Amino acid sequence: MDKFSKLRSEYPTFTYRSYSITESDDSVKINFVFSIDGLAQFTPSWEFPKPESISVKNDPVFGRLAFSMGMAEAVSYWKAACSPKFIVECGTLDEVQIKWWKKLWYLGLGEFFYVNGITTDQDSLVEVVVKGTEPAGTEQEMPSLSGCLVPIGGGKDSALTLETLVQAGKECKCYAINKRASISATVSTAGLPDSALITAKRNFDRSLVDLNSKGFLNGHTPFSSVVAFSAEITAYLNRLAYIVLSNEDSANESTVAGQDVNHQYSKSFEFEKDFRFYEENYLRTGIYYFSFLRPLAEFQIAKMFVHHRKYLPVFRSCNLGSKVSPDIWCGNCPKCLFVALILSPFLSESELTEVFGKDMLNDESFTDYFTELIGRSEHKPFECVGSIDEVNLAVSLAIRRMKSENAPLPKLFGKYERDGLYSPETLDKRYSDCCSSYNTENLLPEEFRKILSEEMRNLL
Repeated sequence: MDKFSKLRSEYPTFTYRSYSITESDDSVKINFVFSIDGLAQFTPSWEFPKPESISVKNDPVFGRLAFSMGMAEAVSYWKAACSPKFIVECGTLDEVQIKWWKKLWYLGLGEFFYVNGITTDQDSLVEVVVKGTEPAGTEQEMPSLSGCLVPIGGGKDSALTLETLVQAGKECKCYAINKRASISATVSTAGLPDSALITAKRNFDRSLVDLNSKGFLNGHTPFSSVVAFSAEITAYLNRLAYIVLSNEDSANESTVAGQDVNHQYSKSFEFEKDFRFYEENYLRTGIYYFSFLRPLAEFQIAKMFVHHRKYLPVFRSCNLGSKVSPDIWCGNCPKCLFVALILSPFLSESELTEVFGKDMLNDESFTDYFTELIGRSEHKPFECVGSIDEVNLAVSLAIRRMKSENAPLPKLFGKYERDGLYSPETLDKRYSDCCSSYNTENLLPEEFRKILSEEMRNLL
């Protein structure tokens, strides 16, 4: 019997036991209790800052938000044994909601299943059994909402969104989960005060790590869905009208060729639409959730980003480096390499070296990651990276520029040319097509569509 089947047999039930809300003058704390029955209990928590004038006591809307936050968090703990039955003891879900969550878990765990060699399907993955009740309280008239909440991760995408909206005169607050230097620096570089950054504290139950060390299942989860629900709570507490994400069109591409396995599923347009549906029908806060950069590819974003050179010293997109304080570019992972490649047409080698602290393009230890990023492998790196086509476009443009300057090609680019992958004949058309592309499958309100279109005209 394989590990997946064995664990499901030994631990057949996972229970979402409770959530509790504790309020002070300036914050709200939500405590969750989950259990893999017969094995372990988990007690993660979140703490959200709030204005003193706001209270969530007996607020059923906040109760729905807190319960849903727990549903998003629970999958991280459930995946250790993938129990076939998920029991909900503290809230209600109708059949449509159950299907919604099962879809998120199944597609959001696509990489987890692939890496662990698990074969399953959406229907048989888990049975959701609901035993809870609606949150207590009386529905109140919804508050007046205004302004934007911009989640900031410290990378180039959210920096571009924030810069563009601030310059357009939009009232912006920023949102982060736990504090990082690059996030604070991004907010400051945009010209906003420290008070513009709202930081939620996520307390992860580390006992899950102990289970993983003992051989229980581990892997990637749809963390951006956690960002979505926690941002919804933050926007609700601060009476903000819009949650403005920075997910791009490139996030829709599958990570594994020919399969529906997307590392970035919870950043995809499909999830964005699903979340909007869930908010309108079940959370009912009136907050509008959308991605400002959805019409654009990573290549376009990189080209626009470098115009705002003040962010070059402060932005960070490295997941490994984010675990260091202050956060850094680790200079050894596929995400670092991808960012270097996508910026390479627009920055010189010395400028790239200054950003990353090392000469990324001459490092032959990156050969395997490079092969994956340009589409010469079974799958792309399991990271938030752009599409294969735009990586090849960026590499080809950088090679052409270097050749025009009679500069020697760095080792990764030299190999690219020797392998016959550099084809300058179609380069101008590919470049023009990419720069002018605009994916109309997006949820941008008209006022934001105009802002983005103007920024594109100015910078592209």
